[in-house]
Amino acid sequence: MPKQDNLAFGFPVFLLSESVIFVSFFVTYALLRWKNPNWFPLGVSGLDIPRAAINTVILVASSGVIYFAERALDRHQLIKFRRLWLLTAAMGAVFLIGQVLEWRNMPFGLDAGLAGATFYLLTGFHGMHVFTGVVLLLYMYFRSLVPGNYNAGHQGVSAVSLFWHFVDLIWIILFLLLYVW
Repeated sequence: MPKQDNLAFGFPVFLLSESVIFVSFFVTYALLRWKNPNWFPLGVSGLDIPRAAINTVILVASSGVIYFAERALDRHQLIKFRRLWLLTAAMGAVFLIGQVLEWRNMPFGLDAGLAGATFYLLTGFHGMHVFTGVVLLLYMYFRSLVPGNYNAGHQGVSAVSLFWHFVDLIWIILFLLLYVW
């Protein structure tokens, strides 16, 4: 099987396995939250929704940016691709900085019972995926600097883009579960 076919098959299978992990976290969170009506620690009424909403807009908008980056590459507009690709990476980094700031200002820690443990596990695991996505984005950016690198296709770019959309979708679900519910 050609290398391109392996990536086209293997990467979606990898994302499916990641989906199973996240779904198990979502179901566990939902069951724990449902069984514990007094979810937050004493003195805490909820999470910082405005900060999380801003972070959500940044991450979701980055999916649009990466889409246009891929389209630029399809049209052989390499400079435009690079700019949009780097903008996507920067938006991911801003999201991560926002997460760190939120964690620093949280009125509870990891040791605050089920609410603390699940909040930090879910956001931390997702943050690890965003960080991985930013690293992959930067790796693919540097690969774009190699002359003729995409002459035979750009499956790596497509795989990283798919991963980025996956990370965004997972965050939307997390935002709804953690902040809205």
